Amino acid sequence: MGETTVTTLEGRGDRAAAQPVESGTGQGLLRRLRTPSRPRLWFEVLLIAVSYWTYSLVRNAVPEQKSKALRNADWLWDLERQLGLAFEQSVNHAVHSVTWLVVGMNYYYATLHFLVTLGVLVWLYRSHPGRYAATRLVLFSTTAVALAGYYLFPLAPPRLMNGGGFIDTVVVHETWGSMASGDLKNMSNQYAAMPSMHIGWSVWCGLTLFALSTVPWVRVLGLLYPAGTLVVIVATANHFWLDAVGGLLCLAFGYALATVWYGGRPYALPRRVPDDGGGSLVGTGSGDGGPDGQEPDSRGPDSGNAGVVGPRAPDAALVPGGTRTPDGSRTPGAYDPP
Repeated sequence: MGETTVTTLEGRGDRAAAQPVESGTGQGLLRRLRTPSRPRLWFEVLLIAVSYWTYSLVRNAVPEQKSKALRNADWLWDLERQLGLAFEQSVNHAVHSVTWLVVGMNYYYATLHFLVTLGVLVWLYRSHPGRYAATRLVLFSTTAVALAGYYLFPLAPPRLMNGGGFIDTVVVHETWGSMASGDLKNMSNQYAAMPSMHIGWSVWCGLTLFALSTVPWVRVLGLLYPAGTLVVIVATANHFWLDAVGGLLCLAFGYALATVWYGGRPYALPRRVPDDGGGSLVGTGSGDGGPDGQEPDSRGPDSGNAGVVGPRAPDAALVPGGTRTPDGSRTPGAYDPP
């Protein structure tokens, strides 16, 4: 019996030693890429900088096609009027009559689009490292697919329509609320209004805050932020409301891609991830576990939470015939596998 026991343990050791060989295959590499891991600050800063530079370069390199963009704007405006939902001009004129409000909206349009998005990324990095990569993939893939929209459907914003009657609030009130107005217009493609990434990014921020924060007022702000952004892009005549629909479609693609890639909804992934060295759970910051304020359970890879190290059931409960000695160790049973 004693020899049989030694042979069993050695056999298990051999199988365990063979495991790293399998992880070195292409399948093992793909599995690691699809498993949430702890983000690295230097890599994230570099990735964000390079990605935004590439996005701006590609967006502005798309041929402006002014005549086509103006025709598309006329077509879209006619479509909205047929639907009975062409309210952009009324909102634009109403806000223009209140100077402090329209100036505030100009600066809202120019700044919060970037500041809030970066702020949410930093918060995710610190408080939800296990969900960071998947949620970041949503944002990046949303932005990438938007580039196809700029190329395939060049669109003039309402303020640039011929005879549209819209007011360019940035020019009239001499603020810097748009890269496509005033002295900055030569630095940006003015005919890339569809889809609206102001809406795509703001809804991403709002959903992330609402899903992961347990602070009530933060969750409320998460819902109000994209709603406020929709009002701003329409009031400043930078977008039609249908541009916002285009932004939502791009965002839906981003969530679908991230869900398929990581095998689960980004916000449902474990908040904590194993450290590179020992496998202990790591979660930077003091953020809560999820929308309900509870820590996610720490189950093994087979439960769908890949990459999370959790408690393992006692061997005696898994292998028939094992018994537990008073000091807690297990004696081998008759049905131990060879």
